[in-house]
Amino acid sequence: MRSEPAHDPTRGPSSCLDAAMWSAAVGMYRHRYSFIAVGPRTGEDWLPDVAEIMRREVADPRGWRGKDPEVGEPELLEDPAFPFRVPPVDEEGAAEWRSGLFEIPRHSVTRLLVMLATNEMNVPGQHNFAERRAGMERHAAAILSRFPEGSTFFTNTDQGGENPDFYERVSTCWPLSQYVWDFGLLAVSDDEVALVWSFDAS
Repeated sequence: MRSEPAHDPTRGPSSCLDAAMWSAAVGMYRHRYSFIAVGPRTGEDWLPDVAEIMRREVADPRGWRGKDPEVGEPELLEDPAFPFRVPPVDEEGAAEWRSGLFEIPRHSVTRLLVMLATNEMNVPGQHNFAERRAGMERHAAAILSRFPEGSTFFTNTDQGGENPDFYERVSTCWPLSQYVWDFGLLAVSDDEVALVWSFDAS
């Protein structure tokens, strides 16, 4: 019998990810102020690729739908990267920007992706989370499955230790946007770079 993804959400869906599955997974963030985009990885240093994604200069290599809450908003006329703070190009500035990122293990990514889709990015305070958990983890596993073994994952909060648990209350962050409170996932594979980022504009 084929096992369900919820049994081990870190391994992703048993079938190959396709555009429909990706779209459904992105839909998990439909009620959040979230930005989801994937771009190509063009070199060993992926920071310029991150900057291009933030500035909306590249399209998803697979042509799949992302999520951009700023489409059509006047802020983009003045700053194409709004609300992100784009990584500086100078070595010192880039190093400072990177210092706000923390690498996390693959087995922690699913819970991070679920946390990013919750109200106030707070799993313990999420209403009816027990009933919604399996479905949210299934969508999170679909997103994770786009990034094969060997990919690296970063976030902008330090939960401490080798096994950060994003189902616990997350109380600190190093914002990568113009807001004082944001959390996200930066995923890097050999071929692609992705941002799944949620903001609190209050």
